[in-house]
Amino acid sequence: MNRHAAIADIRPSIADPDRTATALEKIAARAARARRDLPPQQILVRAPGLEFAAGDRAQRFHAASVGKMMTATLAFQLAERGALDLDAPLPSLLPSADLSGLFARDGRDAASEVTARHLLTHTSGAADYFEDPTDTGTTFDGTLAENLERSYTPEDLVAFSREHQQPVGAPGERFSYSDTGFILLGRVIEEAGGATLGAQLHERVFAPAGMADSCLMFHTMPGGSPSVAEPGAALDIAPLVVHGVDISRAPVLSSDWAGGGVVSTVDDLARFADAWHGGELVSADSRARMSHPQNRFRRGIHYGAGVMQLRYSEFFPLLRGLPNTVGHLGVTGAHLFSDPERDITIVLNAHSTREMNRSFQLHIRLLQTVLRGLR
Repeated sequence: MNRHAAIADIRPSIADPDRTATALEKIAARAARARRDLPPQQILVRAPGLEFAAGDRAQRFHAASVGKMMTATLAFQLAERGALDLDAPLPSLLPSADLSGLFARDGRDAASEVTARHLLTHTSGAADYFEDPTDTGTTFDGTLAENLERSYTPEDLVAFSREHQQPVGAPGERFSYSDTGFILLGRVIEEAGGATLGAQLHERVFAPAGMADSCLMFHTMPGGSPSVAEPGAALDIAPLVVHGVDISRAPVLSSDWAGGGVVSTVDDLARFADAWHGGELVSADSRARMSHPQNRFRRGIHYGAGVMQLRYSEFFPLLRGLPNTVGHLGVTGAHLFSDPERDITIVLNAHSTREMNRSFQLHIRLLQTVLRGLR
């Protein structure tokens, strides 16, 4: 049974769906007019008694770091099955080649002190290959548009961090967001689960959640078959602009994997939220551990274990009446956040790294409008 239908009789619902939808349409249209060379934002808002969509609802897009929530879900599933000890040292979980040099600093290698839980909570001390400084003077993401035909494997991404960066701290010492850590987590999942990351995503996340249009780009296609030669074109990926260049269909977009390589639709991401909050993917205890905020990522954004919590009052004091929501954010302005108490889910794709601030402004206006419509 759909989670929305199952609880509609015990939670507030939208008093006047047509009126609320009209208000949401005006917000979406105003936001789209400010886009210049970008397509309209892809939007899906779901609440008891309401389903509103804008932009190209059917078109697949790069979910970016929203995919971290799915990777984390796989890790907690394995832990529930007894196939993965989240507190075991990484050398007992991965071949030495995966870890060589990543946690070495000042003549000391701390790899034996790092656990999968550290990777999940971004407290391992691993540098972030995507945005952290390097010994070349340029960041990884800053050079993506320079060679659009370059393809990356997970091994390439880890090697970049190993060769051009140093650990940012000792294991457990502090929070430091790390895509490198999630690449390692993907490898942990492969070793513990006995199958590729893509295969496990399809079997244990996409299929049970009903995400028929989703895949791990460059590795699988929807349904779980192997990737084709030019997946961006075959999947009709929505534009993704990084530093002014659309990389949505270029091989360079393979510069992600377990940290956010999932391609999806607004409806599939909403299905994931439904399945995750509804207990179809992980237990209540795992959900609590994943979503419990342990560190602050940015003002207003707190982090648990593969899950973010938004605290809107930290963005602006007058937003203190808004409920905290949980989910994950992507650097391209991709949002998946839910208020499980009121059964509200907002999915958003803004198509560009330069749209982050505006994507949050849109997100907040959508949420405020839905909350005003509840009876």
